Amino acid sequence: MLNKTELEEFKNKLLDRRVQIEKNLRGTSLELDEMRNLELNDEGDYAAASAETIVDSAILVQQRKELNEIELALDKITKETYGICEMCEEPIGKPRLEVKNFARFCITCREINEKKQ
Repeated sequence: MLNKTELEEFKNKLLDRRVQIEKNLRGTSLELDEMRNLELNDEGDYAAASAETIVDSAILVQQRKELNEIELALDKITKETYGICEMCEEPIGKPRLEVKNFARFCITCREINEKKQ
């Protein structure tokens, strides 16, 4: 189990990441709005703008997904269930949480879960 200091460190990392993602989402949304308002002169401009929009949209989707995971992890800290695997209910382990602060499963259960999908 994580001690109070470790929990506080993870909470701060999650909060910092949340701020960064929210900033990214605002910036990307503004760029997409600007792109929609551009006057495109030819097919090449349009193709370049479309490709960039597709990439930005994919990034937005991924970042929103991560934001949801962060919110879930912060909620778990509040409910004192952070760091517990959702499948086997065993501790996830600090090394895994260091790599992925919002991990919901221990390594073993993550692999089982990924095989199911």
